[in-house]
Amino acid sequence: MTPAPAASAFDSLRLDAVPDQEALRRAYELPSDAAVRKQMTELTEQTRRLIACSSLVLVASVDAEGNCDLSPRGGPAGFVAVLDARTVAIPDATGNKRLDSLQNVVTTGRAGLLFVIPGRTTTLRVNGRACVSTRPDLLSQLTAVGKPPASALVLGIEEVYPHCPKALLRSGAWKPEQWLPADAQPTSAEVTLAQLRMPELTIADIEQAEADSLRYRYE
Repeated sequence: MTPAPAASAFDSLRLDAVPDQEALRRAYELPSDAAVRKQMTELTEQTRRLIACSSLVLVASVDAEGNCDLSPRGGPAGFVAVLDARTVAIPDATGNKRLDSLQNVVTTGRAGLLFVIPGRTTTLRVNGRACVSTRPDLLSQLTAVGKPPASALVLGIEEVYPHCPKALLRSGAWKPEQWLPADAQPTSAEVTLAQLRMPELTIADIEQAEADSLRYRYE
């Protein structure tokens, strides 16, 4: 019989966690009028320009049971196509083929996006309906990542919200003088080796696999 997992800090903190939205709101002041008003249902010329400058977008999705997933998508600036004021399309570049985000979108028809511009503190949140398209005439337009993708994540916009820059300012994300030295963190290979839990593998094996992955799957 498998032993029950040990209790975690979460199990303790959950006991007296905030119980509902009313209790949560009591812990904060009300948002400013501007913070509410700047949410829109379609893109403006300015938010189109932000998307055209973005080379990184984070995709949030959820499955039918409520399990969340957050996954990055990257490409040259403007790799996300604006099809019209209420529709954007993200090419699905070759990756690990788990399809976590795409399977969630197929299941729930919803997704959220966070557009990031390297070196800048402005981000853009875009939420709405979502679908996965393999329509050839669409995919032929989405070649910024090197070739037509196998599919595209298409989002029908319901909310557009330019996000406050405070998080990126506080983090110093774009300030090299505040970055940790490279040896302050485990390498990608060290993290992967620990995750795989396969004693027969070595760091060298993982490093070679990562190099091959980037060489053959980058586009």
